[in-house]
Amino acid sequence: MKKILLFIALLAPMGVFAQKYAHFNMSDIMPNMTEYQTASNELQTLGNQYQEELDRLQKEYQTKTEEYQKLADDNTTAQAILQSKLQDIQKMEQSIQDFYQASQQDMQKQQSEKMEAIQSKIIAAVTKIAEAGGYVYVMDLSSCAALGTPVAFVNSSLSTDITAQLKSALGIQ
Repeated sequence: MKKILLFIALLAPMGVFAQKYAHFNMSDIMPNMTEYQTASNELQTLGNQYQEELDRLQKEYQTKTEEYQKLADDNTTAQAILQSKLQDIQKMEQSIQDFYQASQQDMQKQQSEKMEAIQSKIIAAVTKIAEAGGYVYVMDLSSCAALGTPVAFVNSSLSTDITAQLKSALGIQ
């Protein structure tokens, strides 16, 4: 009986070391997902629309500024008309700034929403693989690099690379 208890006592700490770890590289996965490519295209289209509108507003602003300058150089234009034109230009400047800020906020919101949906899909697949493989911890190596946490060494005998499994689960070739 004492030998059995001693044997169990010696093996118990080994259970802690028998935990399984895995890693993957999100930068090898996300760009290859159709959802990511679709989201990137949608964001590019939206960005182009905003840029076209901004270009149009700036061209209109340039035209109004040139018109004002011609009237100001003419020296025959009434002061009230010049003041009105100047106020229009100032309103236009504010309008352009407001549009630019709103478009940037919308782009960030759209990007965040689209990437969140993609990341949720990846996390669900990682969770499924982790549960099936009995992994207690799964690390994304690209996140570590992005956060400035260097991963100098991954011992393949202690951590399993599940990138290929993850690609398969997500339908990526």
